[in-house]
Amino acid sequence: MSRQTTTAQKPSSNWLALKKKLPSDSRKSVTPPPKKKRKTGHESEDTSEIAFIRGKDISSFRSVTPTVDEEDLQDGDPKAVMRKMIAGAPVHLPNHQQPGKYLALDCEMVGVGPEGRESSLARVSIVNFYGHVLLDVYVRQRERVVDYRTQYSGIRPSDMVDAKPFPEVQQQVADLLKDRILVGHAVHNDLKALFLSHPRQQTRDTQVYAHKHKVVKTKWAALRNLVQQELGVAIQTGEHSSVTDARATMAVFRLHHKEWEKGQRPDGPLSTKKRKRAGSVPDATHATSKSITKVSATVASEFPGGGRKGVSSGLSTIVKRKETVSTKTNDKWWTKLG
Repeated sequence: MSRQTTTAQKPSSNWLALKKKLPSDSRKSVTPPPKKKRKTGHESEDTSEIAFIRGKDISSFRSVTPTVDEEDLQDGDPKAVMRKMIAGAPVHLPNHQQPGKYLALDCEMVGVGPEGRESSLARVSIVNFYGHVLLDVYVRQRERVVDYRTQYSGIRPSDMVDAKPFPEVQQQVADLLKDRILVGHAVHNDLKALFLSHPRQQTRDTQVYAHKHKVVKTKWAALRNLVQQELGVAIQTGEHSSVTDARATMAVFRLHHKEWEKGQRPDGPLSTKKRKRAGSVPDATHATSKSITKVSATVASEFPGGGRKGVSSGLSTIVKRKETVSTKTNDKWWTKLG
């Protein structure tokens, strides 16, 4: 048996003769490549896809292909930053959490009175220039709420458990808005619900400015349509949120901030340098007012009754005409007759 095995393993003479006639390249034995062993785990071989492994945190994985927002941020697209702000995604730094110069206000209402037709303030939200929430409180109702308008306001009866009284909320809003620029969409309605007023030169209404600068054609553009047109973000599709609406209003204002702020009056009086640059003569004006003050003080000291001979209280000259007929009486006037 052993001899037969060794004889079978040796190549025959025919094969050896044929092998000499074959070219050198074909002599090499063509063997298929070894098959790769399959991985026993559940991880995907493609690194561009994320395998949802049970028991592991999905947030630790990141796709190789960047999202649209990440590409926009890398290119410096301001609209991508505004979309992030509306969604509340960015983490604000400590210096971005201060009130700053610009504040956006938005309110939500509930229905009171007959059939809930009258609107009553129920929620107030204020955000700063970077979308950081400075105030978000619910207002306690002094009347019975007939309609919470949850499908629009997003307010439920459970939200009124920790609500604050109206005077307290009103004072908080007034303190925040003092000496600051108020940004809002149809903000007169919000101020009316708060029983507050704000200087016109310190108010930026996105509804008014959008029509004024021809961003939209209509004069009464809705906030959701304006945000959809300018930023491509859909808001107010279901229940409203005053925080989201305030951020969306600030995002639209920031998008057109440089253009809308051109030609605005300064908040306070112009300084002397700015007046000189504008071509006014403040020194002459101040000198005239000082001289008038000195003259009036001198008149008051010399003439306690007010005014002096030939000068009225308004510092205007009185012209006295020369008398043509003597008013003095003469005892023998008849002797001078012809």
